Amino acid sequence: MGEPRVFAASAAPFASRVAYAAAHVVADPFGGTLDWDATLAFRRHLWAHGLGVAEAMDTAQRGMGLDWAVTRELIARSGREARAAGGRIVCGAGTDQLPPGPAPLDAIAAAYEEQLAVVEDAGAVPVLMASRQLAASARTPGDYAAVYGRLLPQLRRPAVLHWLGPMFDPALEGYWGSADLDAAAAALLDLIGAHASKVDGVKISLLDAGREIDLRRRLPGGVRLYTGDDFNYPELIRGDASGHSDALLGVFDPIAPAAAAALRALDAGDAAGYEDAFAPTLPLARHLFETPTFYYKTGVVFLAWLAGHQRHFRMVGGLESARSVPHLARLFELADAAGLFPDPELAAGRMRAWLTVQGIEQGIGRGGAA
Repeated sequence: MGEPRVFAASAAPFASRVAYAAAHVVADPFGGTLDWDATLAFRRHLWAHGLGVAEAMDTAQRGMGLDWAVTRELIARSGREARAAGGRIVCGAGTDQLPPGPAPLDAIAAAYEEQLAVVEDAGAVPVLMASRQLAASARTPGDYAAVYGRLLPQLRRPAVLHWLGPMFDPALEGYWGSADLDAAAAALLDLIGAHASKVDGVKISLLDAGREIDLRRRLPGGVRLYTGDDFNYPELIRGDASGHSDALLGVFDPIAPAAAAALRALDAGDAAGYEDAFAPTLPLARHLFETPTFYYKTGVVFLAWLAGHQRHFRMVGGLESARSVPHLARLFELADAAGLFPDPELAAGRMRAWLTVQGIEQGIGRGGAA
């Protein structure tokens, strides 16, 4: 095992970027849905490092085990925690209370409205999540414009729009009305242009840095681009002479202390410190989000368990079985190499126990999993 990197914690907000970590949820291993104490404690961990919390997003297993009834309670509880901690929070509003498959556009808009009311009552900035039902029902960019055009004028505060690529959710293929990404981007830009005063920003998760930069340069003034690119986040957040991306990232959940250190270095104009904090996390991130990308949540929870943020490696819906033993063993090695385990002996002990259960008893050496 390697030595842990030491990152000073500060809850002060960052000066140069807005950054949210999409937070995972901790399952109740005794039959309930969530372990509320552990779930909310992890959000306090993120706020303690100055990161905002992106609640009830893809990382929290929306559409992969977490239903709307529990999600509604999660949003309410996290909203109260955010107010107590003085932490920044955005929450996902979607349509997952509807049955799978196509639905009338009016029903889809009404489902969004129900969830938006919960988010706004919690005091959070809403994220209008990409909807599987809308993707299954809409036929043209005009259908998307009609639904979003009904929702955005109603909001009490500007929202974050959400473009989640099919690598994260295959049901979202062709979102914004076209499988052609250039045409889809044009439709999204038209929507933002028509409602710019109601759009705080747009989260893009396409794992395509060039496409994100192009879209970022075409946004109206005052509308943020929140990168959701878990492969290329250091360069996108750093930016260039034409601008930069802010962040709403699932990878910030397991690398929160390192991410916060990088952003504080950026605030201080310390380019070397920024690279030093982020560079060791990139191999981990690219392994964590390898195909099938939508199973990255398994690795996120595995790392949270190894790091001591929760007592077990169990997930809502049994998703702990979604990644292979070699994948998770390699994830352990990469996290150790990045110095992300605050207690290496705890991480090693848990890894040994887990490998034994998997029928692998060679143990853990200084080089990682054997």
